[in-house]
This record gives sequence, structure tokens and C-alpha cells, in this order.
Amino acid sequence: MSDRPSPDDSRHDSAGDGAGDGAGDGAGDRATATRPVYLDSASAEPLHPAARDVLLRAAEQGYADPRRLHGPGRAARLLLDNAREVTAQALGVRADEVTFTGSGTEAVHRGLLGLHRGRARSAGGFLVGAVEHSAVRHATRWTGEPVHELPVTRLGAVDPSAAADVVAEAGPVAVAAVQSANHEVGTLQPVAAVLDALAGDTPLFVDACASAGRMPLPAGWSAAAASAHKWGGPAGVGVLLVRKGSVWRNPFPGDDRVDERAAGFENVPAALAAAAALQAVVAERDEVSARQRAMVERVRATVGATVPDVEVVGDPTDRLPHLVTFSCLYVDGEALVTELDRRGFGIASGSACTASTLTPSHVLAAMGVLTHGNVRLSLTRETTDDDVDRFLAVLPEVVAELRARVGP
Repeated sequence: MSDRPSPDDSRHDSAGDGAGDGAGDGAGDRATATRPVYLDSASAEPLHPAARDVLLRAAEQGYADPRRLHGPGRAARLLLDNAREVTAQALGVRADEVTFTGSGTEAVHRGLLGLHRGRARSAGGFLVGAVEHSAVRHATRWTGEPVHELPVTRLGAVDPSAAADVVAEAGPVAVAAVQSANHEVGTLQPVAAVLDALAGDTPLFVDACASAGRMPLPAGWSAAAASAHKWGGPAGVGVLLVRKGSVWRNPFPGDDRVDERAAGFENVPAALAAAAALQAVVAERDEVSARQRAMVERVRATVGATVPDVEVVGDPTDRLPHLVTFSCLYVDGEALVTELDRRGFGIASGSACTASTLTPSHVLAAMGVLTHGNVRLSLTRETTDDDVDRFLAVLPEVVAELRARVGP
């Protein structure tokens, strides 16, 4: 048996790698009661133990350029091929449909714009959901082509019937882009219904960064994108999927790489670690998702009952299992994040990628819900019932204090 690091033989027992449970030890109980609680896995999931094990071992063997013919290069190529095979199996795709990129954003840009370039001579413009990630929105605008937005319901799901209306009025579009699930409110998107409404050969790009690993990929995509740090892999690893037979052309300057979908030298150890984490997450997702869904349902019910003037947003059932978002009237979202952080809770407010600009979330605005005082909780695989109970106990007090500061 080879001693080459592989996701298949990695250990992913989390015992001993984080804060202890404190059982039977008063000091441990106090440590558990006061330890920080990270509730922002939608931005980045903590590194999965499976990824940590593989990353350390692969760094010793995967340093060389996998395109070189010498021994170290061949060793790196074997690791890269292994990562591609494991990723493909976990996502239910072919290995030759998988390309590793430098980030999820790069995978989005390459996938979406590559489909667009492949259709440039036959159709122009884009059809996109109004709640797509900013990476999709920026990419479509960068082309200068018309962008037609699909409206969404108050729960955050795109309206499939609008797709047929847009095509009937504006003519064929080059690419349709519909995310698998919304990154801010967790609502699952009706990807199949949009495809049915288009009823043609329009290629579909699916941004699956929020859901990959947590849920199966939707059917019907021509290209898709995922991001390893969302499922507990290392940051700096994106996954571009291009369906066999899809017309895709490199939208950016190329290099001397054989795979035109890749740009430069892949981070082989990180790609292998990302594959290991994905494999582990898929294997455990039924149990983890059930546990997280129960905790999120408790948050949705309790916040609405204990915090006055609050709106819990997103679909209550057709959603990602680990994510919940709500908005509080008369409270600044950034202040709420700061005060909860002071009490040991790491959460997000507004759009995960635009909160620092202090601009309202385009997702919440498109839904027609409150955009002020927004909070997004996203549970990690290690989040416990006690963590959620502590958060729910603190939240009403924090909201009341912030409202008192601004007065009646």
C-alpha cells in the first residue's frame, strides 16, 4: 500500500483538536461556558480535521509542478489526480469535469464567462437571479452585455416564470445564472424549474459555493463553481466544474498549461486537503445536517418570540440546514455584530462580501425585507445546543441595549 497522502485514508476524528467538552471537570465546564462561539461558517468553515491531516502530509510530497516529468513532478501529479478523483466522486461528477482554481470567485468568473464566450456568436447577454452573489453580478457587468434579472419572492427564491418572459421579450441570452442556494438567507433555488421555463439550449451556470458538500448539486448545469473553505477545506482552493460536452472557451489570457480551464500552478497539497474535507463532509452530512437543521429551527422560533420588531427571513423549509438570517428594527447591523463579538459570538451582518462597505444587502433589498439590523448565523459542524442556547439567551439583552442607546 502506498504511503502517499490520500483523502481516502485520512483520519477525521475531531477528538482532541478543539476546545474540550469539560465533562466531569469544573475547570473544563467554565472553559466551555466562556469559550468564543464562531457562527459564521457561511463565510468560512473551520478547517476539517481530515483536511488538516492530509495537508500536513501532502506538503512534503506535493510541492513540485505537476506538469513536470521528473520524479517530484510525477508525485505531485498523482496527488492532484487523486484530489480530482475524490472531489468528482463526492460531487457526483466526472473527474475530467473538475478543475482546481485559486478561489471560489475565480471559479465563478471562469465558469460563467467561459460559457458566455462559448456562446458569443449565437446569443448575447445574461439572465441572472436578483439575489446572485456579487462575484456573479460583477462578472456579468464586466462584459458590458445586457443583464436581465429574475425577480425573487419574499422568501428569496427566483421566479421561474419570469425566465420565459425575459427570453420572449429580449430574445435568446448567452447564459443563465442561478445559484443552488442563497448565501445570505439560505433559500434553495428552483434550478430545474428555471431550466424548464427556458425550454431551449441556454447553458446554465450554477454558483454552488454556499451548498457544495452540504447538499447534492442540482441537475442541468453546464458549468458550476464551489469553494473549499465553505466546507472546511483550506482557503484559496476553488472548484470549477464544466460539464462534458458544454461549449466553454477560456475568457482570459491563457498560459502554457494543458488544461485551459486552469490558471497557473495548482496548490497541490491544498487541493488534496480540500478533497479530503469534502469527502468527510459528504460522508457525515446526513447526521450533521439533521442536527444543524434542528438548531436552526429553534433559533428561528425563539428569536421571533423573544426579540420585539424582528423579521426572520428566508424560506423556513427549503433552505440550507445550517444558516438562518433575521433583521432587527431600530438596530444597526454593524453595532449588533460588534456587541455580540464582545460577548464571544462571531456572526455576520448584511452581505458577507459587502458588509465592510456599510451598504444594504442587495439580496435583502431584492426580497423586499428589512435590510437594517441584519444578522446571519451559520453553524459549524462543531456547534452545540449549548452554543445556540447561550446565543439565544444573550441576543434579546444586546438588542435592547442597542435600541436604548438610540432612544425612542
